[in-house]
Amino acid sequence: MKGRTSFIFLTALILAVMWGAAAGAEDIVIGYTGPLSGPGAEYGHDCANGVEMAINEINSRGGIEVRGRKYTFRLEKKDDKINPETSVANARLLRKDHKAVAIFNPLFGNLMALMKINQERRNEFLVMAYTSVPQVSETGNRLTIALPMPFTIYSKIEAALAWERGWRKCAMVVTAGAYGDAWRKAFGAEWQKKGGTITLDKPANYYTRTDFAGPLAEALATNPDFLLIGGPSPTTAMIIEQARARGFEGGFVMIDQAKLDAIYAVMQKPLGMEGCIGTAKVTDVPFPATAAFIQTYKNTYKRNVTWECVINYTSMYALALAIAAAQTTDDVYAIRAAFPRVFPMLGDRYPMEFHGLTPNGRMLCMAVIQSMKHGRFTQAYQYIWWTNNRAETDKIRKVTKGDTPIVVFKVD
Repeated sequence: MKGRTSFIFLTALILAVMWGAAAGAEDIVIGYTGPLSGPGAEYGHDCANGVEMAINEINSRGGIEVRGRKYTFRLEKKDDKINPETSVANARLLRKDHKAVAIFNPLFGNLMALMKINQERRNEFLVMAYTSVPQVSETGNRLTIALPMPFTIYSKIEAALAWERGWRKCAMVVTAGAYGDAWRKAFGAEWQKKGGTITLDKPANYYTRTDFAGPLAEALATNPDFLLIGGPSPTTAMIIEQARARGFEGGFVMIDQAKLDAIYAVMQKPLGMEGCIGTAKVTDVPFPATAAFIQTYKNTYKRNVTWECVINYTSMYALALAIAAAQTTDDVYAIRAAFPRVFPMLGDRYPMEFHGLTPNGRMLCMAVIQSMKHGRFTQAYQYIWWTNNRAETDKIRKVTKGDTPIVVFKVD
């Protein structure tokens, strides 16, 4: 009984100290607007969960200190159901009601709408853009941070890998919308530059359709070596299964929104993924911090880990570090200017790595790609895409905390 009493007392003391640290702190509000219901809800929740998990961890450690005062973070989430107008309305409410200093969003079209209002005088806020569409970081918006690498990296690397396999004919059945349009255009240009053929370009709405018989019939009638596919991972899994059910034996190249691990988890016949090339599984690009992150995430959210939660989690830490470095909680221009000072962010503390920031505000993380061959996932590779300078790439190889093989694939 004495031991148990001591344990209870110690636990209560620890909780009291943690509560006291948080109770004495002021809130910095972080906003999130994204799909939390409807067809994009799985994707939207993974992004929001990553931000939330980082905030909970930062707060449990006492928050951050700015000019001698303690601050914790508070996440305010709103559902935009993939509607840009709703995103803008949500952002205005997050600013009006909560003074949100930054707002996360994971959809290209919605982000472009947010970037039309985030520099309004006396109503400025940072846009934390979870999108690989290059245009987001090419608009000149001074208050936008793009989180993942541009998808043009994936389109070039995947085209090279498909070409090495001897594939020459591609039919594209990619998600409709601005993001899918940009992906198809980029990949098509890259593939044709190599001498390959695009047999069909048939966009499909991955957010509203569940039966892809029509688009697939048209695509497979062109006798392609592989299909370029992708949108939300669960729908992409349906495309694969329906293509196999129609007798397609070729390969699949997937746009970066579709993730191998998320697709594998929902496939009724996972071996149908044979010949897939896509974004590597989180578990196959391990860092020292990855295992603990996965365990905590699964315990907290009862969901499998995806790159959406990983990248948004690490990016929230980057934002917190930038606020602390800027020593201001409301001067968003100063916070934006402080971002380069927080890198590198390495895998001994985070489940992924950021190695810097481009001048136009895109964080530098390596592309990660693997495939399925003979029923098994192959070795994953990381690709440095922003430089081929020997001294710089040697430095990255030296400081990285992971052991996944690194390839330099500089994109002009």
